[in-house]
Amino acid sequence: MTQPAISRVLAPVVTPFDQQLEVDVNRLISHCQWLIDNNVGLAVFGTNSEANSMSANEKVDVLNRLHDAGLPPSQMMPGTGCCSIDDTVLLTRTSVSLGCTGVLMLPPFYYKNVSDEGLFRHFSEVVERVADDRLRVYLYHIPPIAQVGISLDLIDRLLDAYPKTFAGIKDSSGDWNNTEAMLKRFASRGFEIFSGAETFLLDNCRGGGAGCISATANVHPGPIATLAENWQSDDAVQQQQRLNDIRSAFEGYVMIPSLKAAIAAYSDDDEWIRVRPPLVELDESQRQHLVTTLVERSFEMPGLI
Repeated sequence: MTQPAISRVLAPVVTPFDQQLEVDVNRLISHCQWLIDNNVGLAVFGTNSEANSMSANEKVDVLNRLHDAGLPPSQMMPGTGCCSIDDTVLLTRTSVSLGCTGVLMLPPFYYKNVSDEGLFRHFSEVVERVADDRLRVYLYHIPPIAQVGISLDLIDRLLDAYPKTFAGIKDSSGDWNNTEAMLKRFASRGFEIFSGAETFLLDNCRGGGAGCISATANVHPGPIATLAENWQSDDAVQQQQRLNDIRSAFEGYVMIPSLKAAIAAYSDDDEWIRVRPPLVELDESQRQHLVTTLVERSFEMPGLI
């Protein structure tokens, strides 16, 4: 199994907003610290961070404030992939300068049916402009959302061109066959493969993968991290089943509002419910039903601030 340079489990950290829809940095810092305390790394500005509802300059400011608050950059993998090369370079360069272990990079996703050649040129341009040997890129493959995927042949080409720069990938295709193909083709080269949900965590670890970067690591971090570290234990299958059971409670709703609703309920802090448009928070009935479902499944968030 690949020993990743960062935690085996990372959360695309949900972003709290205040009444003016500005990032509530103090709440964000507290949540990040809780995740770190539960052995989960920080993929800030991931999909579930509402990252594409935030400007590049806004994210740079937040990233600097997280760093200044003392959160460990060794456990940070900020999302830096944008449609704009300039924005991607700005976020990537900032992340590297702050000492982040890696960056999670979406492909440019506005134009559809682009070629591998076009994507290679984009990623190459970013790497050349950042021009820093410390840069470690984790590609972000999420075709159900981006509608622009990252092929195995493109990964091969990037690894050949920049073997020390492209460190791994998050596979959020939802297709185990694709993750398995990545494992078979790239794990032996030290390429770190993270599944995009904990539902594939055990299979990914058994196949030589690095772990997972999962939305529900925001609310269920300890048990997910425990399986990632103890995937060879006798009760690993039972642990996986338990993780799947908890995740299914959230998948009955839009994921980001449901995560925030759970944090609000278990921290007794309704400020967490707020999302940025075009997302809409869960209504009161949905929030009550979600919490009832979680209580029935003996779900807990111990130590939540």
